[in-house]
Amino acid sequence: MRFITERPHHDLTYSDVFLVPARSEVGSRLGVDLTVDDPSGMRVPLVAANMTSVTGARLAAAMARRGGLGVLPQDLPLQDLDTAIRAVKSADAVLDPLVRVGSGTTVAEALRLAPDTPGALLTLVDGAGEPVRCIPVAALRHVLPDAELGDVVAEAVPAVDDEDVTEPRQAFDLIEAAGVEAVAVMHHGRIIGSLSARSAVRATLYEPARDAHGRLRVAAAVGVNGDPAARAAALVEAGVDVLVLDTAHGHQQQMIEAVRAVAARSLGVPIVAGNIVTAQAARDLAEAGADILKVGVGPGAMCTTRMMTAVGRPQFSAVLETAEAAREHGARVWADGGVRYPRDVALALAAGASAVMIGSWFAGTLEAPGEILVDEDGRWYKESWGMASTKAVEQRFRRLDPFERARKTLFAEGISSSRILLDPQRPSLDDLLDMITSGLRSSMTYAGAATLPQFAERAVVGVQSAAGYEEGKALPVSW
Repeated sequence: MRFITERPHHDLTYSDVFLVPARSEVGSRLGVDLTVDDPSGMRVPLVAANMTSVTGARLAAAMARRGGLGVLPQDLPLQDLDTAIRAVKSADAVLDPLVRVGSGTTVAEALRLAPDTPGALLTLVDGAGEPVRCIPVAALRHVLPDAELGDVVAEAVPAVDDEDVTEPRQAFDLIEAAGVEAVAVMHHGRIIGSLSARSAVRATLYEPARDAHGRLRVAAAVGVNGDPAARAAALVEAGVDVLVLDTAHGHQQQMIEAVRAVAARSLGVPIVAGNIVTAQAARDLAEAGADILKVGVGPGAMCTTRMMTAVGRPQFSAVLETAEAAREHGARVWADGGVRYPRDVALALAAGASAVMIGSWFAGTLEAPGEILVDEDGRWYKESWGMASTKAVEQRFRRLDPFERARKTLFAEGISSSRILLDPQRPSLDDLLDMITSGLRSSMTYAGAATLPQFAERAVVGVQSAAGYEEGKALPVSW
C-alpha cells in the first residue's frame, strides 16, 4: 500500500482515508480470490470476535461454512467449550442447520428462534428428539402467538435425498422445480438438514474453511492467567484449529510468557496473540512465537477504553504499522474492531491485515447467541455487551470468592447491555457476509488486485477531511 501523497505524520482511522481507483485488468468481482494469507486456513478474511454475545457454536459453524472463522470466547468453561467445538466439527459444510422445536412449543417461542425470513424452516421433533417434519416459518404468519406448533396445520416442505444435493447448482434447480424457498434434506429416510435456494447459490460462491479431515474450522480464546499452555493443549485436543491468546493489553510480560509457553508445546496450530497497536509489540509477540497479532485497543462499538483511560490508537495507523513490523518477523495481523461499513474491511486489508475481526456487527444476526427479542416498535434485536464490562467480568470470574469477584467488578469498563437491532433486510450472518465480501471484491477490482496480497501491495490510499467522508455517504432521504 502507498499513500497518494506524502504519508501523514499523524495517526489515522478508517474514516480519515479512502481508496484511489487504479488501472485494472480484473474484469469482475467474481474474478478475485479472497483466500487469506496467513496460517489460519480461512477462505475469506473475516473473523467473528471472541465475545460471548457474538460467537457461539452456531455462529462459528456459519462463519466456517462461508470460509471465515469464529473464535469461541475464553469465558466458557472447558466442558462448554468442548461441546461447542464438537458442534462445529460435526456441522455440515453445505446444509443449513435444523432449528428443532417440540410440538408443545408456542408460535411466539418458535419465532424467537427462527423469525419469518425467506427460506426459514422449523423442524418438529418427536419425544426422543428425532426430526419428524420441516414446516416453513411463513406458515405461522396468521397463527395466534400462544398456539402450540403441534396444533398448527401446515404442509411439510418437500424433502430431497442428500445424494441429490452434492452439487449446489443441482440442488438449486431441485428447489426451484419444487416451487419452494427451501427443502428438507434426508439421509436414509431421516431428516439431517435443510437447504434454501439462497444457501445453494452461496455454496457456489464461498468455499468452506475446513481442517485436514474435511470438518469446519474453529478457533478458541485463551486468557493469560493460570496455566494458558495447559488450557491451550486441552483445546487443541478437543479439536480447535487456531488458538487466540487474548487480553486487553497484549504488550505485557505476562502475555509474552504465555505465548512462549504455548509455543513451546508445539501444538501444531497457529497462535494468535493480542491486543496490540505498536510495531514494538508486534516484534515482541512474534519473537515469542505468535503467528498472528491481534490489533486494536479501543475501537470497538462496545468498548469504552479510550474514554476511560485515554489508551488506544486510531485503527488504520495501528494496523498499518503493526502489519509492516509483523511481516519482518514472518507474522501477520488481524485488525480487531472499529469496522462500521464494508469499506472499513477493505481499508484494513489494504493496510496489511490478513483478516478483519468483527464483533458487534455480527451480534445483531440470527446466528449470534441468545434469543431474538422485540422492542416497543416491533423491531428484532439481540443484546450485546463489552468483554471488559461488569456483565462480562461477572461471567469470567463467577467461580471466584464473592468478595474477590466484587473487587474485580469495581474496575469493569465498557457497555454491559446494548440492543443490537437486526437489519430487516440482512438479518442473517450470511446476509452480512454477502454485503461485506461484495464490497471487498469491488474494492479489489478498483485497485487492480486479483488476490489479497496483491491488494495490500497495489492499494493507493488518500487522506480526506470529515466533509470528504460525509460526501461519500448516500442520502437517507430524497432531495
